[in-house]
Amino acid sequence: MTTTTAYTPPTSAGVVGDGTTARSRATGRWRRARAPLTVLAVFLVGGLLLMLPAPRTSTTPLAPDNPEPGGARALAQILQRHGVEVTYVRTIAAAERAASEAGSTLLVVGDYYLYDDTAARIAASPADLVLIDTTTMLAQLVPEVGTDYGTATQGETRHAACNDPDAIIAGTVTASGSLVALADGVVVCFPAAGAAGTDAAPGAYAVVDQGERRVTVLADPTPLTNAALPDEGNAALVIRALGRHPHLVWYLPSANDLGIDAGAAGGPALTDLVPPVVPLLAAQALLVALAAAFWRGRRLGPVVTERLPVVVRAGETTRGRGRLYRRTRSYAHAAASLRAGTAARCAQRAGLPRSAGPTAVVDAVARSTGRAPADVDALLYGPAPDDDRSLARLAAELDHLESEVHRT
Repeated sequence: MTTTTAYTPPTSAGVVGDGTTARSRATGRWRRARAPLTVLAVFLVGGLLLMLPAPRTSTTPLAPDNPEPGGARALAQILQRHGVEVTYVRTIAAAERAASEAGSTLLVVGDYYLYDDTAARIAASPADLVLIDTTTMLAQLVPEVGTDYGTATQGETRHAACNDPDAIIAGTVTASGSLVALADGVVVCFPAAGAAGTDAAPGAYAVVDQGERRVTVLADPTPLTNAALPDEGNAALVIRALGRHPHLVWYLPSANDLGIDAGAAGGPALTDLVPPVVPLLAAQALLVALAAAFWRGRRLGPVVTERLPVVVRAGETTRGRGRLYRRTRSYAHAAASLRAGTAARCAQRAGLPRSAGPTAVVDAVARSTGRAPADVDALLYGPAPDDDRSLARLAAELDHLESEVHRT
């Protein structure tokens, strides 16, 4: 008596018809996506590097962010390292807002773009004033100090020659100017070489106390510059003059300063700067856009079937898919399609249902053809071919195997 046992195929768990596993598919996908992902990562890293905040610099003379010889970035950085908060502004409105309280210092550099109303607003500030190179507007800014235009103002090394503590600590500076005292209580320092060392002699530096506010005037901006800051006592003088309070407002007047505080309440809004007809036109454009959106976005009707204009034969579809597989060298998918078709037809001939598994199909085909179950399993569920010759040989063997299966 012959005992027949069911054959268990040696197919590994997780292996599909084309001979691939989850790990092999993931590896293949990673190899295909590795290059574009690398390029994308390079662009992302480059974009992040470009988005990093960079030190803000300019070429504006005497600006606190100008690293050139004529700039004053070195002085601003020294003050910041000593705990002084430096606020750089270019408009009188921003300067008023930043220096609106006592206990701060308002630095005004240059008077070329200052006007009478601007000078009056600066003079009314409660903060301590440091006026540099504002000799033509001194009458409006600080009436106690004037300029002697008949005295030579060329740049030179000057000694303090006064009793002001800041000037005494500085000792000497490289500056020019002829500031004179027009009232009592004004201390004038750094007179020109050969002038008498008294408060009445014209000098480059003047100090006056206006009650609780201190006003410092420096006729020459040279000591502030990056190039001249290390010379003589320039650094000591300007640092002590500007670093008396923890907040310094660095006001550099500009040509486009209209004196309007756009950020303050009551300032002109955007609607005040456009013609009255603009809001009406904007409302009409919005209505047109809504109507167009409703018209183009109307609800579609039910899905209907449509006859194809051309009937494509099954053979042409099969050949087209085969060409695609060959062009992409997808031997595994082509082999999987051939094996799936052969296994389905062989199972139908052997009388097996559509739900029959690989084990039942192998057993039925082996009994019908007389072949060993291992050979049948290798043909129907074996490893995928790796070249055209192996795929062609597999197709021929599958066709031969199908021809040996008899209907039951």
